[in-house]
Amino acid sequence: MTAAFLPFALPDIGEEEIAEVVDTLRSGWVTTGPKAKRFERDFVAYLGDQALEAVAVNSATAGLHLALEALGIGPGDEVITTTHTFTATAEVVRYLGADAVLVDIDPATLNIDPRAVEAAVTPATRAIVAVHYAGLAADMAAILDIAKRYKLKVVEDAAHALPATCGGRLIGTLASDAAVFSFYANKTITTGEGGMLVTRNPELAARARVMRLHGINRDAFYRFTANVPSWYYEVVAPGFKYNLTDIAAAIGLHQLKRLPNLLRRRVELAAQFDEQLTGLPLLLPPKPAAGETHAWHLYVVRLSAGAPVSRDRFIELMFEAGIGCSVHYIPLHLQPYWRDRYGLTPERFPHSQRVYEQMVSLPLYTRMSDADAQRVCNAVRGILRP
Repeated sequence: MTAAFLPFALPDIGEEEIAEVVDTLRSGWVTTGPKAKRFERDFVAYLGDQALEAVAVNSATAGLHLALEALGIGPGDEVITTTHTFTATAEVVRYLGADAVLVDIDPATLNIDPRAVEAAVTPATRAIVAVHYAGLAADMAAILDIAKRYKLKVVEDAAHALPATCGGRLIGTLASDAAVFSFYANKTITTGEGGMLVTRNPELAARARVMRLHGINRDAFYRFTANVPSWYYEVVAPGFKYNLTDIAAAIGLHQLKRLPNLLRRRVELAAQFDEQLTGLPLLLPPKPAAGETHAWHLYVVRLSAGAPVSRDRFIELMFEAGIGCSVHYIPLHLQPYWRDRYGLTPERFPHSQRVYEQMVSLPLYTRMSDADAQRVCNAVRGILRP
């Protein structure tokens, strides 16, 4: 009997999440309301820093946009980020009429290279968006030092980084201006679609709350549940529609509670891959420094020069074996919009370009059994050591 196809990712939704969603549906309040507010409070509690404020949004893209907007980024400004990311990281800069300045990665960590960041600073630079790739924290000490010396703002694209650490501290609790997490279906916790903006700047948080819902100065939950007439509101800015629903937040409440166990399983799977794939013609993912936590959102290998097949053929053969793989990412300098707008060439990003040509993301998600992981390893070995 042919084994069922093993997809690249599947969400891990339990009965508690389902029951909470049902409770929400029966409550009469399904859009942004009490559970979204509770999710924000619980997220701050998880991070363990009560000086933080959390703003729940419908995607990490929305959170990045809100953070940069609140920081005053606009036309004529430059924002430095990495080419090796999903387009959302850079597109939010263009939403605001500013220019994204793309830089290369550190080939050892696959994270944004602080040296490349500093080399790209100009008088027009206003901010850095640091991406934590695959669940491994970027070198935030170096990036924050650059930002301090050049008086730049820092936003962390932490879509992959819950619950990664840097310098022994959870991402989200560092000295950046804001960090933005993703709860997309394949992330370490999910709300289906969703995100969280975290900051210790109360003015930034207040602006983001207003702008996430049309620039209205009083949210609907307050207006519709107050025990005194409270119908009046004011539109103070041309805002957006970025709020997280209570239906989505209901899932997040229990995903957050389960996060320690979900992380434990990801670490176990990554260790199983490490053990069984050692010695093959490929590079295993970079590891965190001693004492640090890798979130293991992705398990990215790189085929070495001795591999008997190309990267593209490897993915085809894995698919033929019934296993889904992916590539994270096709760098922005190869994408038509970014390439053509800024005249980008692969030669300007040698590390990202080379890594892209070699890399494959193997399936890694908490619903995988040990047998599933063994099947992945057997397939990889069968292709690379036929």
